[in-house]
Amino acid sequence: MINYWLMKSEPSCFSIDDLKKKKRDAWSGVRNYQARNFMRDDMRVGDKVLFYHSSCNVPAVVGIAKVCKTAHPDNSALDPKDEHFDPKHKIEKPIWFCVDVEFVSKFKEPVTLDMIKFNPKLKDIMVTERGSRLSIQPVSEKHYVEILKMSTQKAF
Repeated sequence: MINYWLMKSEPSCFSIDDLKKKKRDAWSGVRNYQARNFMRDDMRVGDKVLFYHSSCNVPAVVGIAKVCKTAHPDNSALDPKDEHFDPKHKIEKPIWFCVDVEFVSKFKEPVTLDMIKFNPKLKDIMVTERGSRLSIQPVSEKHYVEILKMSTQKAF
């Protein structure tokens, strides 16, 4: 069974264009237990991802990706020079995990948070909830498909 996700990234840190250039990369640096648990326990190869730019002038879904490798320890937590370093994370007993994602496509036009908020078919999507700051969120298939329609992209 395919799951659907919305994954947030600040474009100044890692953008859809960065993923497009790299083709695939580890979704590392997540330091929220609920988001970590989604990656560790629920994400599977082939799951579909809405790539969302957050903490920017116009927050928006900007493209799609897919999970291409299941959860593995997040090595950024081991590097004292990395901003995501955590001295409690050990090789033999990791705390933080990540999945690898693969670029699928970039939207011709972003689907902005305001567009999502004003679409009645998306009224109960988590990203519009007040105070919703979770960087990884489950999305229903119907919400995923609706956002693709809004972007004029075809589902993959």
